[in-house]
Amino acid sequence: MIRAFLAVELSEDFRNQIARIQQDLKTALTRELPRAVHLSWVRPASIHLTVKFLGDIDEQIIEPLREGLAEVFMDQRAISIPLERLGAFPSFQSPRVLWVGASERWEQGDDARRLVGLHEAVETCCDALGFAPDNRPLSPHLTLARIKTGEREFGQVLAASGVLDRLLSLGSLAVESVTLMKSELKPTGSVYTKLWDAGLTRLNG
Repeated sequence: MIRAFLAVELSEDFRNQIARIQQDLKTALTRELPRAVHLSWVRPASIHLTVKFLGDIDEQIIEPLREGLAEVFMDQRAISIPLERLGAFPSFQSPRVLWVGASERWEQGDDARRLVGLHEAVETCCDALGFAPDNRPLSPHLTLARIKTGEREFGQVLAASGVLDRLLSLGSLAVESVTLMKSELKPTGSVYTKLWDAGLTRLNG
């Protein structure tokens, strides 16, 4: 058995952009943070767009899953997601997760609807192989940091810093394939190993 999930990987250039955004936020926020606030920044090398968490799976299902996704992706075109909005879960007033995601305007467009279709296709394929369904919509966001304690205090610093008024310029995340990732928990944190890719039709295909 292995612990695994499906995800969209980031290019090296995109990871560098994420690292720059994180550093800008640290510069703007860290100096003003009270001692009650404890947060952890996600390493850029570990950031990805999660498509579906699979949990503990039998290694014998790995190849049938790849074949199933390769078949359904023949009808799926690659998607470009502009990441230009800073967000927080559950709210900016008391955040536990700080993320960067798609603009609200993009979420009303055709590419957002195609992302919904892609997620539904993945769910249908996984359901046929016995995986538990996940009815939550796929949220196109990348986690930058997790706030462990002092959420309200962090929210106050966030509001006063002015970072929420800035337009981010990360560029667009190209969803051209979905990767099966193996996850192993080590003393230093989770270690991800890529097992395979299932490609979508290219944007210019």
